[in-house]
Amino acid sequence: MTMTTTAVHAAATGSPAYTETMPCRPESARKARILVALALSAWDLDGLVDDAKLVVSEFVGNSAEHAGCHLIRVTVARLGPDRVRLAVIDKSVTKPTPRTASADDENGRGLSVVAALAETTGTDTFRWGKRTWADLRIPGAGQ
Repeated sequence: MTMTTTAVHAAATGSPAYTETMPCRPESARKARILVALALSAWDLDGLVDDAKLVVSEFVGNSAEHAGCHLIRVTVARLGPDRVRLAVIDKSVTKPTPRTASADDENGRGLSVVAALAETTGTDTFRWGKRTWADLRIPGAGQ
């Protein structure tokens, strides 16, 4: 039996956040995309959904392929009026490393796509694992 939990809470910044724990498997990318779409829809940010789904799919896929853990946590947080942060937390301390894919490679472009879509990206490491995140700018906000 697989256990998942979804929670809506105020983040440390006082801003709303949606979070869900799910299995560390490629199939969890679908659940992560649903979580992202629901959060962005609740904040009336439907224009970010496609980019956000690509970002979270890449992060979940990387965790499933490289982290070797049983569970991941996906978080969607509204950092302010102009930014949304997407994050995936896993138990691996190894940071994702972008690589240059050749024209024939089937893999290796995901982090480049994330960097192109996000305003900023990063990885926070902890003694027990890491949080990989990307901040997306809300179109038309703060301009």
